[in-house]
Amino acid sequence: MIASAFAYYNYRFSEYKFIDFSEWIFYQKSELFQPTSDQYTVLVLSSNKDDIKALLPKITTEHPVLVVDLYQKREASSSQVQYVSAGMNTLLPFVHRFGIYEIPSVFEITIERDLLYKQNSPLRTIR
Repeated sequence: MIASAFAYYNYRFSEYKFIDFSEWIFYQKSELFQPTSDQYTVLVLSSNKDDIKALLPKITTEHPVLVVDLYQKREASSSQVQYVSAGMNTLLPFVHRFGIYEIPSVFEITIERDLLYKQNSPLRTIR
């Protein structure tokens, strides 16, 4: 019984990952990104490969979209779409933690406390 509970606990909390915006530094244009919403839909892409205007209609969400650009092109943000980029010391651990092997990929995050957000949906690739 205890072994089953332990296995379930490990499975449940390894399924969803956390992102701490106080540890990882993301930029909007030349400013630091500070999350303002309790929930985001995170879209990971490379702007030299993917057309963001074609991808956004494929994402159905009520939350602002946080676009993480691996190509690091810094686009202007709006209230519903916020473009962020980061240095390689942030992007590599980010990609590894969330297991992003194909792009464009999307998942949702929800605030846990302060600047700590929890992955709230499975990672899926957009076709």
